[in-house]
Amino acid sequence: MEKYRKIAGKCLAAVLSAAMALSLAACAGGTGSSESQSQSAKQEAAAEKPAQATGEKIVNVGVTGTVNTLNPLLMDGVEINKYATGLMFLPLMELDTNMEFEPMLADSITAEDEKHFLVHIDDEAVWSDGQPVTADDVVYTALRLCSPAIANTAMMYYVFEGVGDDGFVEMGADHIEGITKVDDKTVRFATKEPMSLVTFQNSYARYLMPLPKHVIGEIPEAELASHEWFAKPDVVSGPYRVTAFDKDHYVSYEANEKYWKGAPKIPKLNIRIVEGSQLYAGLQSGEIDITQNTMSAIPLEDYESLQALETVETSFGDAITNQSVFINTKNVPDQKFRQALLYAIDRNQILEQLLKGNGEVVDGFLSTAGPYYDPSIEPVSYDPAKAKELLAESNWMPSSPLRFYIDSGDSTFVNAASVIAAQWAAVGIQTEIRTMDINTLMSTAGSGDFDIMAVQYTYPPVDPYVDIAWLLGGEGSWTGYSHTEAEEALSKIAVLSDKEELKEQYGIIDRRMQEDVPMFSAYVIRTMAAKNKRLTGVNPSVYGFFNHVEEWDITG
Repeated sequence: MEKYRKIAGKCLAAVLSAAMALSLAACAGGTGSSESQSQSAKQEAAAEKPAQATGEKIVNVGVTGTVNTLNPLLMDGVEINKYATGLMFLPLMELDTNMEFEPMLADSITAEDEKHFLVHIDDEAVWSDGQPVTADDVVYTALRLCSPAIANTAMMYYVFEGVGDDGFVEMGADHIEGITKVDDKTVRFATKEPMSLVTFQNSYARYLMPLPKHVIGEIPEAELASHEWFAKPDVVSGPYRVTAFDKDHYVSYEANEKYWKGAPKIPKLNIRIVEGSQLYAGLQSGEIDITQNTMSAIPLEDYESLQALETVETSFGDAITNQSVFINTKNVPDQKFRQALLYAIDRNQILEQLLKGNGEVVDGFLSTAGPYYDPSIEPVSYDPAKAKELLAESNWMPSSPLRFYIDSGDSTFVNAASVIAAQWAAVGIQTEIRTMDINTLMSTAGSGDFDIMAVQYTYPPVDPYVDIAWLLGGEGSWTGYSHTEAEEALSKIAVLSDKEELKEQYGIIDRRMQEDVPMFSAYVIRTMAAKNKRLTGVNPSVYGFFNHVEEWDITG
């Protein structure tokens, strides 16, 4: 289990950084000199003009999370960074709207066995200067991702042969033993431990964005993390290139007319970073053309107003963001007491009243959005009498109120937590709600100094393995929970690729969650997205949003 915990621990940091970015989006603000802020303001003002006012084809994408980097060598798990960068540098593979893996720069990824994977670059793939994208570009980029001079720990490359357990190669290394060129268009990846093809594609292929070695290969390693080339790269593999960038306000792009999949129909595209409260006004005025479910946090109170706009189409994404409640089993050791906590909550009432039905109630980790969801696992129903019965049978009762830690920035769950605490009190369980900002909450979770803790958590539907392995990793994990049956299921999941076999093993884990309750889902959120009706060739989706951005167009 230790090796799974190590992999998952670093994945978890990346996943949570994405959650933090979303939670903190409303308070993001710019810093810097007054001169740079003035210049940014002018550029942002230009980006704000709706296309119908200028006669140009311009699309403004409204998001509520800061874009921290456009450098593929600094990628972490924050999706907005990946999507903003992927418009210039295609990843090897991406998920489509149906959560199937879709070729992007690679046209195929295959498993030779449980430790060896072949990546083949599309024969048609070329850089914007006409040079072919080759295996050398992939190997070069992977080597730099493992550079101690760049020091990116988020990408977890220590799983590959020849990379140290710290995720780095030796300073100045000129190759990686486990990432090698087979021919001009093929690269072989060799892992230290067995890995499923699904995990390789989701955790590595989606985040590896090859760079043009022939353009930047001579830049010293130590300069790559901050080199000015990445602010306005002149050679790209994707549909757009950046023209201006302010991480707290906008990213402006122009079309790559030589894009090998076809020149984009929209010459200019902007990612506009705003507060959630500004999205409605922007969509109403036409200054924002489209939002996306996970990058654009539309406030619940604006849902009905947006749905009433004649110029806007709204839609709801799959339920993938889980309001998870984690119980520290070391501090709350009695199984029946934990079961009572779950039976005492009317989760459907919370879903209908606070989320207006925009979500679902499930038990365990998996929602209906994922391919491994088992509909035969019926959520535990609200039954306060059963909760009282379990408490009476319990061999443990806390001497003081349970400390219930929540994110102060999640206003919906702040209200939900009050309802939950009242329902617990009704059956005889006393709790003390403690609100704190997301960074403090994560620090508290890591220290284990809590009884119950809740946070929004997205378990990647196609591969939730690494997160679950961490969260059920025994001592040192948030739950402190481990179980032989769950560990056996996780060891099988690590190398499985067949969906039905994976569903069976994940079902074993979710049933254990019902039985032992080291965690439960308060609800799973379905978020709204919106687009101006004049924008064609795209519909907002949780995954695959930018996969075919070259086909977007404006009519009317």
